[in-house]
Amino acid sequence: MKKALVLTVFCLCLLMLPKAHALDGVEVLSGYLDAHLDHTQKNYQAVPLLVGLIFDMKPLTSKIGLNPKGRIDFILEPFINTVMTPNSNVEVGSDFLLQYAFPLTEKIQPYVKGGLGVLYMSQHTLEQSTQYNFLPQGAAGVRYFIKDNIALDLEYRYRHLSNAALKHPNSGIDANMYMGGITIFFDKGKTPGTSAKENANTSAATNTKEDATQNTQSPNN
Repeated sequence: MKKALVLTVFCLCLLMLPKAHALDGVEVLSGYLDAHLDHTQKNYQAVPLLVGLIFDMKPLTSKIGLNPKGRIDFILEPFINTVMTPNSNVEVGSDFLLQYAFPLTEKIQPYVKGGLGVLYMSQHTLEQSTQYNFLPQGAAGVRYFIKDNIALDLEYRYRHLSNAALKHPNSGIDANMYMGGITIFFDKGKTPGTSAKENANTSAATNTKEDATQNTQSPNN
């Protein structure tokens, strides 16, 4: 049951990518990953580096009548993590995430995200019989816009590593991730952090157009 659920979620994530809008932004995150290996009683620590490709899901969700105030994104997130302990190693893979971001103010944007990832880890552990594993995960964070389309990010993420019981042992490795980074959106008009400015600009443009129309229709004296 667990194996089928993981594979189903993974397939759904892959199917969402072509349904999403064109690439809408890029997010780069790094920080600190901390986990504990139960069998050896050792720490598993790494420095993550994640590059998220952000795809706007509004064109898809609007077709099913889902139009929230915030933005809904699909994130394709390749990563390479440098493992420091218990030995120098590396993790490589990609995450497939859904994200909902809510514009609290013009500059502050809390968000939540979750999904599934796949990875290869060069570290051999007693917890995992395979070096290829799945990564169900969830995160919460906040963005602070320093420009209309550029934001600084702070994020906490919980990550579970396992092979979905494809082979035993499969004890799993749970990790806490503390990260910061930057997000750049390519289209300012789609950034919730600028929604108030966008509305103001739209209103000003409408007024200018109406004034121009009235001046055109006024007779010359």
